[in-house]
Amino acid sequence: MLSSSLIVGLRAAKASILPSRHLAAAASATDPIQKLFLDKIREYKSKSGGGKLVDVSPEIQKELKTELEKLEKQYGGGAGVDMTAFPDFKFDEPKLDPIDEQEAAKK
Repeated sequence: MLSSSLIVGLRAAKASILPSRHLAAAASATDPIQKLFLDKIREYKSKSGGGKLVDVSPEIQKELKTELEKLEKQYGGGAGVDMTAFPDFKFDEPKLDPIDEQEAAKK
C-alpha cells in the first residue's frame, strides 16, 4: 500500500517538473542547433502575419486559387457566398392532416 501511494506521488511530482524544465530549456538554448531552430521559428512567426502563406511563389498562389475555386464549385460556393460562415438552417413546421387534429382534440 505504501509503495503504490509513493509511486503515484512520485509520478505526480515528475509530471509537474518536466514541463518547467522544457520551458526553461527553450528560453535559454545552449545548443547551437536548438538556437538556430528557435531563431527560425521566431523568423517564421514574424513573416506569417495576417494568415497568409510565407515566401509564396506566383505558381503556388495560382494553384491555391484554382483549388479554392474547385472547392467552391463542389460545395455550392460562388460570388458573394461566404464559405467560412456557419450555414443557416431553416426548419418549417410540418403541415398536419386536419383529421388528425380533430381526433386529438376529441381525446
